[in-house]
Amino acid sequence: MTPILFYGVPSGCSFGSIVALEWLGQPYRLCRIEMPEVVSGEAYRRLNPVGETPTLRTQGGQLISESLAILNHLGARGIDRRLGFAQGTPEFDRLNQILAFLNTTFFGAYVPLWFALEHGGDAEQQRVLREFGTAQVRKAHAALSAMLGDKPWLMGEQRTLADAYFIGIARWNDYHQVVDRRDYPNLQRLFDRLEADPAVKFAHAIEDQRNAQSTGQFMGEVALETVLAEETVAA
Repeated sequence: MTPILFYGVPSGCSFGSIVALEWLGQPYRLCRIEMPEVVSGEAYRRLNPVGETPTLRTQGGQLISESLAILNHLGARGIDRRLGFAQGTPEFDRLNQILAFLNTTFFGAYVPLWFALEHGGDAEQQRVLREFGTAQVRKAHAALSAMLGDKPWLMGEQRTLADAYFIGIARWNDYHQVVDRRDYPNLQRLFDRLEADPAVKFAHAIEDQRNAQSTGQFMGEVALETVLAEETVAA
């Protein structure tokens, strides 16, 4: 069974999992999930009761949700490419530490800004949310910049799943414009390096529904209805 990643648009954090799948170089398919309409609907909740993306249907048919869990699953399949590391090694612990920071502090910093953008509210509520979110995003950028230092990638000399996850979140500043990434030259350098990567260009093209050139083993997109029909037959 070919794995399927259910990715959210527009600009879901599932972007990082698409990049990771491209780097992994193993066959996979994608299923586009529109947010908020489809992701919160009854059909998709048959696969993910929480109603969030991403979700991965694995080669064995299991369903995994949450970016951190999906990336760790892919990392276990990509140890030979050093996208992930064997559990119990210092490298595994370090990668998990960085992924956890990205998943909580870096991702979480944008939550007030997304709430303000998507749910509105009165002017005072908007001001408070933007001020709080801006302070959190700046703090997260400063911490991550210090963590990166002058290394080419978040883990050092080798790109890993952490870099894939980073680029999917870092682009959110395009929506909110609360930091100038040039104030964090280490992160700007990493951002530019990743934006030039073929897998990242592929993920952007997939989201934008442009002609996408895979350098991995992308096997095409599949409709949610088709996947659900397959699940029903299998049951």
